[in-house]
Amino acid sequence: MRSIAWIVLLCVFAHMTASFLSAGEQERIATVNLTDLPKEARQTIALIKKGGPYPYKKDGSIFGNFERRLPLHERGYYKEFTVPSPGSRDRGARRIILGKAGELFYTDDHYESFRRVRE
Repeated sequence: MRSIAWIVLLCVFAHMTASFLSAGEQERIATVNLTDLPKEARQTIALIKKGGPYPYKKDGSIFGNFERRLPLHERGYYKEFTVPSPGSRDRGARRIILGKAGELFYTDDHYESFRRVRE
């Protein structure tokens, strides 16, 4: 029984820490103007706003934020969309991430770094 109480306590602490980290993490994310994004990223954002159709099967799937580089939220808060990379044989490294509140993030290095898109 003591081990269950310990696990519950650790989960509560982890949740409190995650809430604290999410505010600080949000402050550290760089921004980029929509007009400064590559044209393919602007086209992907236009498709998102239109509701599709999307060219890649994985577009619109849940982005787990496992790297914790975006503000922390519940699973399913973020969706990811492919930004085509000219000359790439696969989906490439570029993505737009959409949050439930409508916020947009751009990565061109496969989730190593993000910039919040200013429209």
